[in-house]
Amino acid sequence: MPEDRLDEPGPPGRRRSGTEPVTARSPLRVRLLLSAAAVVVFGAGTAGFAVWSAVAGAQDSPGPTALLVLAVICGVLVLLAALDLVVLVRRIRRERRPAAGPGPR
Repeated sequence: MPEDRLDEPGPPGRRRSGTEPVTARSPLRVRLLLSAAAVVVFGAGTAGFAVWSAVAGAQDSPGPTALLVLAVICGVLVLLAALDLVVLVRRIRRERRPAAGPGPR
């Protein structure tokens, strides 16, 4: 097992690699904004394609089946973006929580 270094952050037994600064932070807020925008855009796309598919005739181009497929694809993307939002909110809340340890009594 590699020797633990006290000057490097992280779990014992793991060494830092790469050139990022020791205090680097992930851009969770930007991801949160992009995921929220994706939920709105793909939600509107899902509703729009579903309505368009319902009013499209059999001879229209694009046909109702193609529009329904697009609505389903947008719906799946909404679910993925919403799942990402949940994960991001949990990570942001975890970052804000004070580190566990002995404190004043």
